[in-house]
This record gives sequence, C-alpha cells and structure tokens, in this order.
Amino acid sequence: MTQTVILPLIIFIFGAMIGSFLNVVIYRIPKGESIAFPASHCQHCNTPLKWYHNIPILSWLFLGGKCAFCQEPIAKQYPIVEFITGMIFVLLYLKLGLVWYLPFVAFSFAALFALVMIDFKYMAVPDNVNFTALIFALVQPDFVHAAMYAAIAAGGLYLIGLFSSWIAKREAMGGADVIVAGTMGALLGFPNFFVALFLSAILAIIPSLINRETGVPFVPFLAMATFIVYLYDTQTAQLLEKLIYG
Repeated sequence: MTQTVILPLIIFIFGAMIGSFLNVVIYRIPKGESIAFPASHCQHCNTPLKWYHNIPILSWLFLGGKCAFCQEPIAKQYPIVEFITGMIFVLLYLKLGLVWYLPFVAFSFAALFALVMIDFKYMAVPDNVNFTALIFALVQPDFVHAAMYAAIAAGGLYLIGLFSSWIAKREAMGGADVIVAGTMGALLGFPNFFVALFLSAILAIIPSLINRETGVPFVPFLAMATFIVYLYDTQTAQLLEKLIYG
C-alpha cells in the first residue's frame, strides 16, 4: 500500500519540477529569450530568486502568491502549470506502468502542454517546442511504426491543408498543425489518430462559436484530444468496434 502511494508521489514531484521548467519555456521562448540565462528572477523587480523560491507549488503557497522581495503578485499560472504537469506524469504512469519509454511519452505531452499555454496566450506555436514534442513522441518500443504513423499523419494533414488553401484561396492550415499531427500519429497510431482529430473538432466547437471574430487556436484542442485518446485507447478501440460492427 505504501509503495503504491510513494511511487506516484515521486513521479508527481518530478512532473511538477518539469512543470516549473515549462513555466520558464512558456514565459521566455515567445519573447525570444534564453531558457538558461539569466537565472530565475522576479519579473517585476528582477531580483534573482533563491533556490527555495523555486520549489514547485509549495514556494508559491508559502509566499502567498507574492514576490519575496517586492511583494508584487506572482501569476497563478505558475503553480497551476506545475500541478497539471505533475498530474500528466502520474496519469501516464498509471496508464503505462514503470516502462522505459514512460519519460519520453511524458516529456512529449509536457511539450504539448507548453504549446497549449503558449498558443492560448500568444496565438503562436514555437517550432522548437513543437519539434521537441515530436522527437520525444518517436521514442517508442516500435520506433519504425511510430515514425511511419508520424509521417503519414503529418503528410496527410499537409496535403489536406494545401487542398483547403486552394479551395479557400488563403492559407487554411499552419505548419505548426502539421507538426502536431506528426506527434499525434507517433503517439496514437491509426485509427486513434483520426478519433483524436474528430474529438479535437468537437472540443473546439463551443469556443469557436463564442470567439467567432477573433478565432481560437486549434493546437490546444489537438493536444487535449491526443491526451484523452492516449489514456483511453482501449475504450476508443472498443467504441470503434461497436460502431463499425454493431
């Protein structure tokens, strides 16, 4: 009983630490800043933070959500990202078990989560984070099939984008969506890739209707659908079998 609690807790803590790094990625990469230098500092007073100011989730709680030096508020995004990343790691562990490729799958989804946050905030998808998600997604027990699925998914979506752009007389799909499709193909394979595409469209319907004028980024819905289908791949296969064969 103790072991079943301790191991997920350790994995959660590790995931939260990765989430702390994701906060740096989310904040700095869209601004073209280095993720390594300078060291972590307050965004308001620029005072370098002590190591104990960077403890995931706990530091924000102990500081009352304020900088230890200037007392300016620290965005709630920081503990939220750390907590969600920790939960992503735990859920993937519960899904896969302690297998050798678990960290790579978790890192891929962590990179996708960073894309979700960046795209929601800036309506942009950095290529370096996008390709990082794809590279980690390719590290699978069956690398050949993962690479093949990634190529087919990305290539297929690219061709659909070209055709849609020709019909609409304007760019209908960005290159970022194509790369994400490759990551989805590597993680999910077929036919689950198509299920995730369909689910992402469903998830995006209401936000798209609410934000008709400004539009909504689609990558976050692709990422969320991919995570859901990855966790429930067995149930997805059973559902497809019932729909096809009755």
